Amino acid sequence: MIRVLLVHDTSLMRSALVALLREEMDLEVIAASWRTAPARAQSLRPHVCVVDVDCPGSNKLGAAANFSRSAAGLACPLLVLASNARPGLLRRAFEARALGYVSKDAGPQRLVDGIRRVAEGERFVDETLAFGFLQAAEMPLTPRELSVLSLAAEGAPTSEIANSLHLTSGTVRNYMAAITRKTGARNRVDAIRISRGAGWV
Repeated sequence: MIRVLLVHDTSLMRSALVALLREEMDLEVIAASWRTAPARAQSLRPHVCVVDVDCPGSNKLGAAANFSRSAAGLACPLLVLASNARPGLLRRAFEARALGYVSKDAGPQRLVDGIRRVAEGERFVDETLAFGFLQAAEMPLTPRELSVLSLAAEGAPTSEIANSLHLTSGTVRNYMAAITRKTGARNRVDAIRISRGAGWV
């Protein structure tokens, strides 16, 4: 029996996916929100953790990698549901060391196949996500620029970003100028809009 922890913050989607997966005789499925997932991972000891990288709680993807790896001291592989529309999320999933990637446009059997393969420790990548991975590889911003932009996207003023990242205000302004140029944006607000649309922040 393959134990699956399905993490999604939208109750309706979570319930629908659980109902779908429970039709498979070899899958035992438990659902959780991002808030309750760490505790569920500890008690369930899942073989696979399935997360939707485009749901409201997906900014916690790094945390998912941490709790899936630390669940009872076991390595629990991540399988993510993703789309080509937001390549930044694919990149974040890769950085979180996800083992499986299933397109949200794929049929239900692809998800089931992905779970079974990942439970065996095999990498599973839906071929329809290839274009998204190519776009993710072309992400123009450095990790430091992403840190600055993430804080700016939360509404932090330049001085607060500088304090948080131990930079000078002038350095933060230089980073924001580079971000604006690299994203082809008109200004800071436009850079945030473009980067959110791509899933970078």
